[in-house]
Amino acid sequence: AAAQLFVSTLEVVQPVAEHECRRRTFGVKCKFIIAINDEPDAQPNAFQFLTDSGDPVIVFTTSIINSLQNPDEVAFLFGHEAAHHVLGHIEKEAQQARMGAEILGRLASLRGADAAAIRDAQELGAVIGSRRYSKEFELEADVLGALVAHNAGFNPVRGAAFFQRQPDPGNQFLGTHPPNAKRIAVVQKAVAGF
Repeated sequence: AAAQLFVSTLEVVQPVAEHECRRRTFGVKCKFIIAINDEPDAQPNAFQFLTDSGDPVIVFTTSIINSLQNPDEVAFLFGHEAAHHVLGHIEKEAQQARMGAEILGRLASLRGADAAAIRDAQELGAVIGSRRYSKEFELEADVLGALVAHNAGFNPVRGAAFFQRQPDPGNQFLGTHPPNAKRIAVVQKAVAGF
């Protein structure tokens, strides 16, 4: 039942996400490849990455698919992951990581650090850099994901209720995700403006 709900919802929302991608980008591949991670021990998760040729892939674990309670949640989650691609978040995060690595590596070098300490500083800088805007990226993806779900005929506020069942990351320093309540509020505000 969960698999059928997932597939039938994607058939409706995927073309809307691809249309939004083509509308908002230039020179970006907008045909989303859907992949399922069916490893039994995989944690509930959905994420997006690019193949070497720039094709966007959205991966869902079977555990997250089984946790989705209605088509609105499926549409919102897919829209959110597609939005990361449309908004160029992978490229922006990589650029921030490179910048963070360069800055901390340079500072370590100026302080006379040896090669190993400089490498450690670069690794730390990459982590800090990559997470600098990650919470903002998540909120941006929530807003665009809500628009995609809405334009596909789904209720993004009902879809964002998915966060109420997820562990709350709180507002950790260098955390990757904002608090769940903030995400729900951002979606509610966005939908009110549609």
